[in-house]
Amino acid sequence: MRVRLALLSILVASLLVAAAAPSEAADQFEGRLLWLDENPMAAGRQYLLKLGAKETTATIYEIKYREDGDTGANISTKTLALNEIGRITFSTGAQLPFEPYGVNRSLGSFILIDKLTFATVGAGTIDFALRRARNIHWQAIEVSPASRAAQKHQTPQCVWFTGLSGSGKSTIANLLDKRLNAEGRHTYLLDGDNVRHGLNRDLGFTEADRVENIRRVAEVARLMVDAGLIVLVSFISPFRSERQMARNLFAEGTFKEAFVDAPIEECERRDAKGLYALARTGKLKNFTGVDSPYEPPQAPEAHLLTAELDPDACVEAILKILS
Repeated sequence: MRVRLALLSILVASLLVAAAAPSEAADQFEGRLLWLDENPMAAGRQYLLKLGAKETTATIYEIKYREDGDTGANISTKTLALNEIGRITFSTGAQLPFEPYGVNRSLGSFILIDKLTFATVGAGTIDFALRRARNIHWQAIEVSPASRAAQKHQTPQCVWFTGLSGSGKSTIANLLDKRLNAEGRHTYLLDGDNVRHGLNRDLGFTEADRVENIRRVAEVARLMVDAGLIVLVSFISPFRSERQMARNLFAEGTFKEAFVDAPIEECERRDAKGLYALARTGKLKNFTGVDSPYEPPQAPEAHLLTAELDPDACVEAILKILS
């Protein structure tokens, strides 16, 4: 309880700005975090971070362990629940002036804010900047994304298909890929199942793993768009926060979200793999739509009602939003 009260004081300290000049700035840190939200924290998810007068995005990319409040033991975990404290490493979207919490409470403490609800979800302290943050620098590349796009005579974009398993994402994405290829466009299709055979084969289907799954794919898609491609991403991607994270990686107008929408009863009827049946009997855990939530898009660029539209009609709808 004393530890939690001490960390809760961060909520006040982090809103103050120290008078003394900070000793350094960094964008990667190690510290401690008290989780304050009923929804568990998942590594890889983006939040807003407020440290003194500064505010930027932040991503917790590793929970090294959770601290047991009763025994003091360090427990391996991928998430933090309400009132749990963990040692974390995290990165920020901008360099932040800081001092370790033991030296300067105002410049060594922060709060985390949910990007969608703006609720305060965590309070933490900085112990030190990570050494690798000082050794990584942007390498200048002379061939620009604009040059790569001009070479291909197209506007690079990312079309992000999201929806329940069985809604028709892969079918529509594959048809669109064939159509664009036949027109001479340069494309690539990233499919959820295929990526899990390679890049993401180490990830399961817990919320934390789903968050990391989308983070990796979004970064790959961004690189492909930089290369001048039209990238089609077909992933369930159940959480709004991760889809917003993906959108934020792209220049305005180059990310198009396509909500492939079908009633879950229709998705189950189409399910040739029998995944829904396994989930209903408890043999397949963390299945979206059954025992794991799906958060529908609120303002997608395309809303495809696949119980009413055939795949070809859905492709035509997507072509209308591609510039």
